[in-house]
Amino acid sequence: MQNARDRLLLAAAELLESGGTLSTRAVCDRAGVQAPTLYHHFGSKQGLIDTVANHGFTQYTAVESSDDPLNDLREGWDRHVQFGLEHPSFYGLLYGRVEPGKPCAVTAPAHAALRDRLTAAAVQGMLKVPADDAAEQVLAANVGITLTLISQPEPDFGLSARVREAALAGVLRTPTTDAPATRASAALTLRALVDNDPGDLTPGERGLLGELLDRLAQ
Repeated sequence: MQNARDRLLLAAAELLESGGTLSTRAVCDRAGVQAPTLYHHFGSKQGLIDTVANHGFTQYTAVESSDDPLNDLREGWDRHVQFGLEHPSFYGLLYGRVEPGKPCAVTAPAHAALRDRLTAAAVQGMLKVPADDAAEQVLAANVGITLTLISQPEPDFGLSARVREAALAGVLRTPTTDAPATRASAALTLRALVDNDPGDLTPGERGLLGELLDRLAQ
């Protein structure tokens, strides 16, 4: 059984994400503990809320955007790993409690933030695959290596770096003068630009253009 502190954090996070009532009683009932246990670990309900917020489920959002999407993605990856190593039990609750066909609502912001980072890379002509697919691939690798490092007596950060670079290389291209853009990468770049700034296109025109660009990107 997971410890009471982690259960309280997860209960509060789920209630915040679902829009439920974040009362002391609701949190304690969901976590299966009594109110004194909450006060023992967090001092007050607000202390619990602050701790949940500081945990930062949006690891990639915590990285300040720069003009270097690749560096931003690397930093986001490393923050994700560090988060898991600092809170192993809580991380296991977050990423281990999966249900068939049902994404975890609590961790969804991290996925969305990663997709935004990859869309920024697409605008610069760096993406090999659609941003949604790239986010799925990178996050799967990021979660996998984090769980692996948690299980190691001494975390191998070199392994994390190697997996990170392999995962990013699988979805990104580095624009250089001797590596011209392919039809697929150009289509992905244009798709990202249109999504960010549709201009005067009607919804129907955007849908048609998006369908054509998706086909060209295959």
